[in-house]
Amino acid sequence: MQIAVLTFDGFNELDSFVAAAILNRLRPRGWAAHITAPSAEVTSMNGVTVARQKPIAFAAEADAVIIGSGIRTRDYAADPEFLDAIRLDPARQLIGAQCSGTLLLAKLGLIGALPACTDLTTKPWVIEAGVEVIDAPFVAHGNVATAGGCLASQYLAAWMIARLAGVEAVEEALHYVAPVGQKRLYVEQAMAAVRPFLSETVASAAA
Repeated sequence: MQIAVLTFDGFNELDSFVAAAILNRLRPRGWAAHITAPSAEVTSMNGVTVARQKPIAFAAEADAVIIGSGIRTRDYAADPEFLDAIRLDPARQLIGAQCSGTLLLAKLGLIGALPACTDLTTKPWVIEAGVEVIDAPFVAHGNVATAGGCLASQYLAAWMIARLAGVEAVEEALHYVAPVGQKRLYVEQAMAAVRPFLSETVASAAA
C-alpha cells in the first residue's frame, strides 16, 4: 500500500509527520507513507526543512493520499497551475485532507456540496469555496475524508488503516504511539471518531 502525504512549503509538521508515522507502522505489511512535495525540499511553518521522498506526480499513482495543511495553502489553492498538477481519483484512491488541506480538496472539486471538516482559521475560506463546514474532528463520504484540528491527523490515519487493513491493524498502530497509561482511551477515541464512516462489516469489527 503506497500512500502520498502531500506536503508543501509552510506545512504543519503535525499534519504530515503524525499521519505518516502512524501509517508507516504497517511497513511489515508492505505499506509505505511518503512525504510527497512539488519541490525537492520543503520548509515547514516553523522552519524545519525536509527532503521530499516522492514528487507531486506520485499522488496520481498512490493507493491513498493525505493532503496536509500549512500557512501557504491559500496561496496554493489560488494557483491553477499548481492545482492542475495534483491528479487524484476518488473512485480508485482513498483521499484525506487535514485542516487547510480541505481547501485544496474543495478547489479540486472533490468535496462538492458534501459537508467537510477543517480548522477554525481555514473555515471561512472553505465556506467561501462553497463547502459546508461542520463542527466535528472528522467526516468521510465514500473514499474522501476531511479532518479538522492538527491532532485529528490520527483519525485520518485510523480511517485509512481501517478501510485498507482492518480494525485490528488500527488498534495495533494507535496502541503503539498512544501515551502510556492512556492507550486504550486513545484507541477508543479514534475508533469512535471514524466508526460511523466505515462499512457495516468493518464497523461491526470495531464495536
